[in-house]
Amino acid sequence: MTSCTLTRNLAGKLVLTTETGEIHTGILPVRSFPIAAPNECISLTDSAGHELVWLETLNTIDTASRALIFEELASREFTPEVRAINKVSSFATPSTWQVVTDRGVTELLLKAEDHIRRLSDTALLITDGHGVSFLIRDLGQLDAQSRKLLDRFL
Repeated sequence: MTSCTLTRNLAGKLVLTTETGEIHTGILPVRSFPIAAPNECISLTDSAGHELVWLETLNTIDTASRALIFEELASREFTPEVRAINKVSSFATPSTWQVVTDRGVTELLLKAEDHIRRLSDTALLITDGHGVSFLIRDLGQLDAQSRKLLDRFL
């Protein structure tokens, strides 16, 4: 993307200007692997979903463009990361969990144990009763109490 520029217009839409001078308004960044590799394999698509630019990694583009892409993704994606599990109402499901996330303290309702899905050896995805997905990116980063509570459900 070194020869393309990415800006935001007055209406708040992302605008891509190609090296040939073509202007595309309403650009949508799409992550191929939003959990496993959030900063890699990003497609910039037009409003019809056609890919215009492929980015292997966001580390190779300028800071301003990267910030615009992150802003746009943040406005559409919502997957809070669990930092700690403070309390669970019961070790049987359904149970209410009080958790600390990267977005603050909240509660989630775990309807069934199979709503905890292992993504890798260290990552879990928990879908609560309202359909919100919570990510535990690295089990090893949880404190001992959180791991002990979580182990009861795994």
